[in-house]
Amino acid sequence: MNYEELANNKVYLSGEILTRPIFSHEVFGEGFYEFRMSVMRLSAQTDILPVTVSERLLNEVNLAVGKRISVSGQFRSYNKLTDNHSKLMLTVFARTIEEFDEDNNPNTIELDGYICKQPMYRTTPFKREICDVLLAVNRAYNKSDYIPCIAWGRNARYVNTLSVGDHIVLSGRIQSREYVKMLPDGTQETRTAYEVSVSRLSTDDTSAETHGEWYRYLSLHSN
Repeated sequence: MNYEELANNKVYLSGEILTRPIFSHEVFGEGFYEFRMSVMRLSAQTDILPVTVSERLLNEVNLAVGKRISVSGQFRSYNKLTDNHSKLMLTVFARTIEEFDEDNNPNTIELDGYICKQPMYRTTPFKREICDVLLAVNRAYNKSDYIPCIAWGRNARYVNTLSVGDHIVLSGRIQSREYVKMLPDGTQETRTAYEVSVSRLSTDDTSAETHGEWYRYLSLHSN
């Protein structure tokens, strides 16, 4: 495992297990399982987040529903084909699972990547400034994770001045958000979105063109 992969995508969560691990997929003969975890905000609200764990790690820890744990890992994305449409899925990939630590911030993430879609600035009905940005983050074996992020206030105004290919480093927390999706048959479906709520960010003038993250994103989503 190279240092860059560990340093450019770091997640730490502490919370309560809500669901038992269910088989998700297999890679090179190793099984991976997913469960849901409840993470408390400072506002006393909770975020319900998906966590993926390998069968190797699953055999080493007890992931009983109701147990409180601390997870260190990465925020990853993958494409899932549903009804002939590719959908971006997000999950926290667990590298270590330990006993619950109430002294640490229960929800932190640090990302170092490149803007791969033009930022979208808007204001809420209450005049709160928001800017959505999609970040491409390098992973081993020439892969990238595509992480939706949301900046607020002064950070939103600043991100709105950036362009596709700009290098950005940020920190914040992962949040879950429910929304209502209108389906082609006229019915509505409640879905959950996951995104990074940005608290701090910085940039430099390193171009992503030399790395290819946003080119890979465009090639994957051009259809």
